[in-house]
Amino acid sequence: MAQPVNTTGPPRNYGVLLYRGYDFQDVSGPLEVLYGISNTHQINLFLLAQTLDPVLTRPRMAAMNPTNSSVYPTTLPTHTFADAPDLDVLIIPGGLGMRASDELLQTELKYITETYPKVKYLITVCTGSALLARTGILDGRRATTNKTSWKGVVHFGPLVKWVAPARWVVDGNIWTSAGVTAGFDIMFAFVKTMYSDGQELVDVWAKSIEYVPHEDSSWDPFSAMNGIPTQNQL
Repeated sequence: MAQPVNTTGPPRNYGVLLYRGYDFQDVSGPLEVLYGISNTHQINLFLLAQTLDPVLTRPRMAAMNPTNSSVYPTTLPTHTFADAPDLDVLIIPGGLGMRASDELLQTELKYITETYPKVKYLITVCTGSALLARTGILDGRRATTNKTSWKGVVHFGPLVKWVAPARWVVDGNIWTSAGVTAGFDIMFAFVKTMYSDGQELVDVWAKSIEYVPHEDSSWDPFSAMNGIPTQNQL
């Protein structure tokens, strides 16, 4: 049974939105960080999808898998959107699947729209910000995304204040990260901010998994690599 949303302490109930063609690392990176803090803090994880059928990371379109490779893992959801428990944090990964039509993603977009007012925080990783932008929730807010996919993402949110350079961006209770590996950095930063012993948690777990987190949210050599001009800096 899910634990009630923690209204006084740090986040405890985390949900991950799964959809066809999501990027596996966009999920596994943040979850690796949550594994670490679960040694000293109760963390409840819920994997959410339209149905309880295995969710494929393989893209829908054959053109996105031209060699017909079978390298893509599948994930078993724990809950459907219809019976999802109350959450403190909703995590939205990116991936090739975010390029699907609004019709194919209508259930996911509806769940995000209806759930956002109920959560304490929302985190997007990589091109997951495109899904959030499509709901209108990011309109007028600052956000970032994968710089290699910049043009393919920003058109989903013409009213969003897209930030470059940026490893991650925080606007109110919405945290958005740059591409894929930035999922580690945004989650370490989130833990450091949300938990009273956050710095110690970050130091211990980063050392354990032999990762050096980028602690500067503006660190981002990939904007320049992709020819993206500086924009919407504070």
